[in-house]
Amino acid sequence: MEKLNLHRIPSQPLIRQSQSSPLTQNPKQSFLEHLTNATRTTELKISKHATERLAERNIHISDAEWAHVTEKVNEAKRKGIKESLVLMEQAALIVSAKNSTVITAMDRMEAKDQLFTNIDGTIVLS
Repeated sequence: MEKLNLHRIPSQPLIRQSQSSPLTQNPKQSFLEHLTNATRTTELKISKHATERLAERNIHISDAEWAHVTEKVNEAKRKGIKESLVLMEQAALIVSAKNSTVITAMDRMEAKDQLFTNIDGTIVLS
């Protein structure tokens, strides 16, 4: 019988796949979740600053008008708009479509001679 020489080779640490993330487990579901979140209609929030400006400038917006603004901002968000100027009959609003938040408000006369920056979309309502 031949003599076998066995040499022990230090083993490398085992590489274990960590538990895969939900993205890896089911990418279609994850994409569907992202798509649903991106297209979900969300109610507009009104920042503290915008609330103060609406009050001090005596701007009153009806529930129906808010619903219309919300609808159009959600539409703008679906089209990739992040920051928008919303022009209404009685007011001009700066809205973060990305965050669904009204940032500030002014009456139309005050907005007449203003320069609006960092806006990538305008919504004109009648």
